[in-house]
Amino acid sequence: MRGKRYLTLLTVLVLMSGFMVSGCAVNFYKQNPRSKTKITELERQISDLEAERAKERAHFEDVKRMLESRLKDQIKDKSVSLEMDERGLVIILSDDILFDSGKSEIKDKVSPVLDKVSRVITEEVPDKNIGVYGNTDNVPIKYSNWKSNWELSTARATNVLHYLVSQGVSPNKLSATGYGEHRPIASNDTAAGRSMNRRVEIVILPDFVEQRQDIDAFDSNIK
Repeated sequence: MRGKRYLTLLTVLVLMSGFMVSGCAVNFYKQNPRSKTKITELERQISDLEAERAKERAHFEDVKRMLESRLKDQIKDKSVSLEMDERGLVIILSDDILFDSGKSEIKDKVSPVLDKVSRVITEEVPDKNIGVYGNTDNVPIKYSNWKSNWELSTARATNVLHYLVSQGVSPNKLSATGYGEHRPIASNDTAAGRSMNRRVEIVILPDFVEQRQDIDAFDSNIK
C-alpha cells in the first residue's frame, strides 16, 4: 500500500514539475499561487517515503545476515543461497535438498532448513508478503504423472507454502507460483546449469519496489 502511495506521489510530482519548467509556468503561478507550496509538500512526502524505503532495505540486509548465519552449512554446500534483487530478499533452495526427482513431496531432511526460514520470517518480517516460486529445468516430463514441468513446479511451490503455514507464517501473506522451465537462471545446455534452474525461491517482498526509471525522470524534471 505504501509502495503504491509512493508511486502515485512520484507520478504527480513528475507531471507537475515538468509543467512548472515549461513556458506556461508564469501564468500558472499567477492563477495558482499555491502551486509551488503543493509541489514542495509532495517533495516532502516523497522524501519521507524514500527514507522509509531505505530503512526497509537496511532491515532486509539485517535479515539476510541472520539467515546467512543460521543456514551457513547449507550455503557452504550450495544447497541454499541468498541474494537481494529488485524483488526483495530471495532465499533460493535447490530441488536436490527439497524433493526427489519428479516428486513434489518435501523431504523430511529439509525440515530443519525450512523451520529456520519460517522462524526468521515470523520473528523478523511477519508483516511482509512472501512469494514462493517453483522452477524446473527444460527436460520434458516422461516418467511421472505430471502433465508438464509447469504442474510440477506449481505443486512444489504450493507444498513449500503449506509447510511455511504449518510453521506459523501467516497464510494471508503467502502466495505460490509455478514457472516451470520459463524462468531459468542458467543455461539448460549443461547438467550444472539444469541443476541451478531446478529450485524453489522464497522471496520476502518489500513494501517499496525499486523504480529507478521513475526516480531518474523525477530528477531530470526538477533540476
